[in-house]
Amino acid sequence: MVQKYQSPVRVYKHPFELIMAAYERRFPTCPLIPMFVDSDIVNEFRSEDGAIHVVERRCKLDIDAPRLLKKIAGVDYVYFVQKNSLNARERTLHIEAHNETFANRVVIREHCCYTVHPENEDWTCFEQSASLDIKSFFGFESTVEKIAMKQYTSNIKKGKEIIEYYLHQLEEEGITFVPRWAPPRLAPSAETAASCRTQAAALADALPEAAQKEGLGGEALGSASGAAEPAAGTPDDKLDADYIKRYLGDLTPLQESCLIRLRQWLQETHKGKIPKDEHILRFLRARDFNIDKAREVMCQSLTWRKQHQVDYILDTWRPPQVLQDYYAGGWHHHDKDGRPLYVLRLGQMDTKGLVRALGEEALLRYVLSINEEGLRRCEENTKVFGRPISSWTCLVDLEGLNMRHLWRPGVKALLRIIEVVEANYPETLGRLLILRAPRVFPVLWTLVSPFIDDNTRRKFLIYAGNDYQGPGGLLDYIDKEIIPDFLGGECMCEVPEGGLVPKSLYRTAEELENEDLKLWTETIYQSASVFKGAPHEILIQVVDASSVITWDFDVCKGDVVFNIYHSKRSPQPPKKDSLGAHSITCPGGNNVQLIDRAWQLGRDYSMVESPLTCREGESVQGSHVTRWPGFYILQWRFHSMPACAATSLPRVDDVLASLQVSSHKCKVMYYTEVIGSEDFRGSMTSLESSHSGFSQLSAATTSSSQSHSSSMVSRWRFC
Repeated sequence: MVQKYQSPVRVYKHPFELIMAAYERRFPTCPLIPMFVDSDIVNEFRSEDGAIHVVERRCKLDIDAPRLLKKIAGVDYVYFVQKNSLNARERTLHIEAHNETFANRVVIREHCCYTVHPENEDWTCFEQSASLDIKSFFGFESTVEKIAMKQYTSNIKKGKEIIEYYLHQLEEEGITFVPRWAPPRLAPSAETAASCRTQAAALADALPEAAQKEGLGGEALGSASGAAEPAAGTPDDKLDADYIKRYLGDLTPLQESCLIRLRQWLQETHKGKIPKDEHILRFLRARDFNIDKAREVMCQSLTWRKQHQVDYILDTWRPPQVLQDYYAGGWHHHDKDGRPLYVLRLGQMDTKGLVRALGEEALLRYVLSINEEGLRRCEENTKVFGRPISSWTCLVDLEGLNMRHLWRPGVKALLRIIEVVEANYPETLGRLLILRAPRVFPVLWTLVSPFIDDNTRRKFLIYAGNDYQGPGGLLDYIDKEIIPDFLGGECMCEVPEGGLVPKSLYRTAEELENEDLKLWTETIYQSASVFKGAPHEILIQVVDASSVITWDFDVCKGDVVFNIYHSKRSPQPPKKDSLGAHSITCPGGNNVQLIDRAWQLGRDYSMVESPLTCREGESVQGSHVTRWPGFYILQWRFHSMPACAATSLPRVDDVLASLQVSSHKCKVMYYTEVIGSEDFRGSMTSLESSHSGFSQLSAATTSSSQSHSSSMVSRWRFC
């Protein structure tokens, strides 16, 4: 595999001629580069007017390699051929270099260029590019590649230092100005000029054919190495080394090269909006500066951003009022490193209510808007603090977290959000502070952590109880003056307090499916209508015994009875009941019956759980550990009011209930899933207990549960 390097533009704030005077002092050898032992001039040409000066040198290098490797290779020194072409008229110096030693096994090429700064003629720019292609090397290809890259990057770092050293030397000698080249008073004849051009061309042709390829060695060798001519472009197309340090941070030479090459590739091939340099760098860091991997995920992200108009989300999308009122998160100043600080009071948030009221689409869009705002704040803080800030800190308060937050559809939506954020906003989380983690937190962490990148997980700091107030706690990362009031600080935090989302704001699956712009094509919940004499049934096939069937449903209208049955044989394909026999139509909801009317309970199928009566407005969660493989049928049927005794009057509650159930129709929204028992235990809820209110948020919350030997059902009724 060919290794390539492309440098940023390095700027010397000195005239070109003075830089050339410093550069010439590096020959025939340079004490600042111990590996550069010596050099001999093998060809030289100077035009009569002095404007063109071409020098070809043979450079002797002592590579820092294991003695055994040198012995196997049979060499003590490595030789490079370097050609310097100075054009004093144009004020440019081009340096090309290639290896002479092992040229049939290893191909090293480099190209370096000194030019005048396009915006200041008294400054000088330097660029270099290089390539390394190890075809074969006695079975030590990988070792040689590592040694070559190590030597090269080490010398690149010294490049500017060496020029500065000789500039200082010139200054000590009283040389602070070198006049520019000027044409002689008597211009050469046309014949002489033609002769100069012919001689220069002949010298260029004398180089080996291999020198026409890309190259390695240049300024780093005492500029002893060479590659392809840098791509032409305006100064705005190139990255300045000082700009990288100021806005992107300290990068190694190879990291700078990866950034520049990926940026150039995007400019040449991508038709849409080019990401900012900070964002390109995030993708590279997330893939350990593997250009091919970073390019792949970035292209996918750019396509995704264009498809969903994410670049315009802050300007065109306004969060629904439900989010503004009940989403307990918001931006709050910055941490001690200058990173924007986002506060999320997850324990006070009704995750189920938000999902039911908004759907996954709106929640994801809101999280995307938070990330886009985070990118904007990072740019602002970079300018304010005068140093690169490319990520933010998130403070998550878990006080109030309980089993209700582990509601499986909500967790599934959270995992989807994490997946989208990880893919499109890599390396944006600088630190995650998790405070007041309750005992239930390990359960949530077990579910979520496998979907979080290893680099991201290392940024998590978790504090139980009030540990965050002690040494190594919050004060190490956030100034005392901005610690939120709900954590014992003095700063008023304007983050919403969350709370229960009223059920009156809940929306049906059909309503959520009608959203104009979808980020996901699937929904978690399904809706069904239940009629008197026409239950709704779903089929679940279980292959492995001891699997766990889980369910979550809300009774939106009327009262229903929930049953679970098992059959060894599959029912007939499900059919939609026209309900013609009942003279009832079924608009706005599905109704499917699976159990054949000819089937007999106890012979064709069996009941595996006691019937559970569920009242209107109840939310029901439960699970069943299967004993046998086969077919399981979950059934919701209409709950008829008990007949009143002839001698007694009907109760007021019964009359009111009968009036509420118009047309003998009920409606449920449900979600089911089958998982392995080993994945279920300790991950969602305990198989033994699932009592849960919603923290201390609502004294009106009550819970009841019904448990059997192999199942658990828990319900919440909100007043």
